[in-house]
Amino acid sequence: MSTLAPDQRNDYYLIEGSRTGIHKPILAALYAVHSQPQLTDGETGLGIAPVHQIEMAAVDTFAAQVQYAANTLRSLTNGLIEQGWSGADLWDASVGRYSDRFLQAVAKGFTPAAGDPEAAQLEPSDPAALLQAYLDDISIDYGGAKLPQNLAKLAPALLAFTERLPPNYSRLDFQRQALVEAVRLWRQLDTAEAAYDALEVPAVVDQVPDEAALDNALVAFVQSAVRYYAGYPYQREALIRLVQIWRQLDTREGAIAWLLTSDPFAHETSLEIVDPALIAFVQKIPGAYGGQGDRRFALTEGYRRWFGLDSRAAAIQHLGVNPEDLAQNAEDQAALAAAARTLDLALVEFAAHLPTAYRQTEQQREALIRLVQIWRQLEGRIPTLQSLLEDVRRLERAAPSSPEAMPAPVPAIAPARPPRWTPHNLQLDASIVANGSFTWAEATGGGVRMPPDQATVDAIVRMAALAQQARDRIGRPFLVTNWYRPADADRRVKEAAESRHIVGDAIDFYCVGLTGNQVYWALDPWWPGGLGRYGKFPALVHLDARGVKARWMR
Repeated sequence: MSTLAPDQRNDYYLIEGSRTGIHKPILAALYAVHSQPQLTDGETGLGIAPVHQIEMAAVDTFAAQVQYAANTLRSLTNGLIEQGWSGADLWDASVGRYSDRFLQAVAKGFTPAAGDPEAAQLEPSDPAALLQAYLDDISIDYGGAKLPQNLAKLAPALLAFTERLPPNYSRLDFQRQALVEAVRLWRQLDTAEAAYDALEVPAVVDQVPDEAALDNALVAFVQSAVRYYAGYPYQREALIRLVQIWRQLDTREGAIAWLLTSDPFAHETSLEIVDPALIAFVQKIPGAYGGQGDRRFALTEGYRRWFGLDSRAAAIQHLGVNPEDLAQNAEDQAALAAAARTLDLALVEFAAHLPTAYRQTEQQREALIRLVQIWRQLEGRIPTLQSLLEDVRRLERAAPSSPEAMPAPVPAIAPARPPRWTPHNLQLDASIVANGSFTWAEATGGGVRMPPDQATVDAIVRMAALAQQARDRIGRPFLVTNWYRPADADRRVKEAAESRHIVGDAIDFYCVGLTGNQVYWALDPWWPGGLGRYGKFPALVHLDARGVKARWMR
């Protein structure tokens, strides 16, 4: 019997595909067509068998089968290249997958050379079944990313992106990691340390490479990669991995989608890189402002650009100060000081609001860049961006307690409680019952399941009031795992025909240090509604406010 869920198996395929530069769906296809050998962990394998110095114990788990399958496919690919196979023989660039000819070679099986300690025996399989299983897994991956059927434009886009990297390399850690990963996959190595050795970069201490030497070697590699790209699958995977990490994208397919839908010449370096530095900068403004004239000007100009106002006078008026009054009272120092105080309070309030209001639009970003430029008294936009990139480098490596670290976020001031909760005024952080322990965040799954009507809101309030009494009797926090559950989610839950979670007046919870039985017996004599336990989950307890006593164990 299988012990792993499909997503768990897929994670193994992703890990080993990323390590070796093998197209991940081929690993899933081998599992589907072989279903052998039987493994000691209860799984079935990918058709990998011991050979030469590799014993059965080394390939007798699912993880080991996937690892050796990836190694073996890498050895098979290299052997075919040595025999004269071209990139086009191995990979069908028009559809973004291994060629039928290569899949037929895989289906024949493979025995590595005796001197290849990383590869094992790959048993033969049915060619048609292997092709279909491979295509099935591709359709899942590519379909989720909405990739086009024709991927012929991918290779030119990869090369265009890579060609433009050297002048845009800002020595940020994630960029360096992207380049090291590209070297590792291109050279068919398994670790970053092996990539450092291949680049002949000296270590400074404890195998940490000399960064200046590493950066020079990485830039030289990128320049040579464009010249020597031959379309081999591992080269393609190296560059796709480079794009994925450089652009901080979630998946390989996401990197492909970005390349096919974006202009690599225009976006090789995105200004999103400096966003963390901008947020760190504005978070420090309220404490550093001090009402200085140049900083007042910087903030006013940032405010003007943020809101798209056409003049500084319009910005000042928008901030609550009438420019005409300033002109008329130019000799009245008291009036000017009062106006400056009003302006300063509004500007600091604006700055304090920026971290939560920032939506990464071009207008907002340019407003903050201009703010930084004036605040730091820099000569132009390019020096400002360079200054912000230096900030990002420091943020990447700063100790948590360092002044250069990203400041801790400041929570917004909580609004006043309304006289009555409605579906339109809920506050996630607020306690449902005044001075109570349970919040709307707990009741709504962090805001994912918001009550649609007043009846549901009232039911949640009723439950919170009763649950507070139960908590006070137990004397320990109730850690809520489930509260309001809308109808569409409730229908997916087994035995939910009479569930009160859909009503809003039921909770599942546990208490640290107590079993469900302990909580159950403590509440049983008193609790006026439904009280239940779960046999499979001995810590969980169910409470609901149905109005009549009900007791159960599932």
